[in-house]
Amino acid sequence: MRVAFRTSFLYLLCTKTAAAGIKELEGAPSVRRVLTAVLFAMFVNAPAVRAQAGPVEGGHELQVWTGGGRGINGSQSGDGVWNAGFRYGLILTAPHGPGFLRGRLEYAVDAVPVFMVAQKTNTAYGVGINPFAFKWALDTHSSVVPYLELGGGTLFTNTKVPEGTSRINFTTSGAAGLHFLRSKRNLSAEVRYMHISNAGLSTPNPGINTIQFRLGFGLFSQKE
Repeated sequence: MRVAFRTSFLYLLCTKTAAAGIKELEGAPSVRRVLTAVLFAMFVNAPAVRAQAGPVEGGHELQVWTGGGRGINGSQSGDGVWNAGFRYGLILTAPHGPGFLRGRLEYAVDAVPVFMVAQKTNTAYGVGINPFAFKWALDTHSSVVPYLELGGGTLFTNTKVPEGTSRINFTTSGAAGLHFLRSKRNLSAEVRYMHISNAGLSTPNPGINTIQFRLGFGLFSQKE
């Protein structure tokens, strides 16, 4: 019924046929075309906007992600990093805050079964766990949701990272990214700074400072 209504309505607008209550814009065909395009966009996009599954208080986030990058300074500036993992998050709050900073707070945990560090003389393979990540997702009322994040965790590798230091390291990170919402799922893209070091477990402790680009695919569950 809704599709038929849209089709008939757009037909009347796009042709010169007059109908009760709808008069042709005399001498202004360009205005009629613009109006037609605007109304068509509103009719097509309105259901998609209503159906977008974004973060809501009490909801959950499930995501798979992967990212990679390189060291940016110091003795480890040439090291490459690649990792992949799974995320479970809980949306803690309803929207709070002033103006454009208004958003929701999320707490999340990451399991990282793949963590690779390409060093000058070898490649280290490891696993990690990030027991805390706090994300602030802005309340944009649109299909694009910007966010900021801080987090940290532990990394275990089969060889020392950096070389000659420790097989156990700690990671701290900060990220800025975007969720692209769809009807049920979402894509995310972010830039992430990550510091890797052993926090003094061994000497020396040069650490690795990296910039990474991360992509994610997931969903936000909605409260009933």
